[in-house]
Amino acid sequence: MSHFLSIDAVSRTFESATGGPATQALQATSLTVAENDFITILGPSGCGKSTLLRIVAGLDQQTTGNVTLAGQRVTGPGADRGMVFQSYTLFPWLTVRDNVCFGLNERGLARAEQIEIAQTFIQKVGLSGFENHYPKQLSGGMQQRTAIARALANGPRMLLMDEPFGALDHQTRELMQELLLGIWEAERKTVLFVTHDIDEAVFMASRVVVMSARPGRIKLDRAIPFAHPRHYGIKTTPEFMALKAELTEQVRAEVLASQQLIA
Repeated sequence: MSHFLSIDAVSRTFESATGGPATQALQATSLTVAENDFITILGPSGCGKSTLLRIVAGLDQQTTGNVTLAGQRVTGPGADRGMVFQSYTLFPWLTVRDNVCFGLNERGLARAEQIEIAQTFIQKVGLSGFENHYPKQLSGGMQQRTAIARALANGPRMLLMDEPFGALDHQTRELMQELLLGIWEAERKTVLFVTHDIDEAVFMASRVVVMSARPGRIKLDRAIPFAHPRHYGIKTTPEFMALKAELTEQVRAEVLASQQLIA
């Protein structure tokens, strides 16, 4: 299986603004991702998960190493990558339709084509009938559906998701997991998905990567054996529970290590 995304010995060190010691957020980290793969990244707070994702997005620059996507070196943001953040990064003065159209408009597509593409993805995320609503009129889950539709509408080859469901209540979060998984099963975009939620990581991924306490490195790379399409009922199976228990121990050890580092 060919490597669609290659993260090769990527590290990140942040210099102190006050002249104090530098902070190494990420040790030299290597990871390969096949096209159409769904990778979730777990680890304690501050372990460099989001830093790694931002480097892949081209929003931050690594200190050492290289990132290549489809054979091209990543040196900045690009339309081949769509980013979804935890906070709802919608433009409050734009409707759902115009938020989804934003990237298409930036690319200079004709308005009729923008609307046609936007409508396809608004429908996919279950927001038909809300096209003319503004973000303040939407629940958190609906705002995040809009953000996902906006990312998909640009036709990226890869989705980068930084705890996209972290601010949602439990029930909404589970529904959003199923929604995104259904879209992924249909669209087969390559996904790199950062989360703190072990259930979420196992349920959604084809592989789960666990990172160590800061400075982060990849401690474990575990293939998830469940076939697609997946039903939420697998969360109560013995196989799922065993995987969750294994990953919980791995993450817990790193959380304890990070607390000792802070102390």
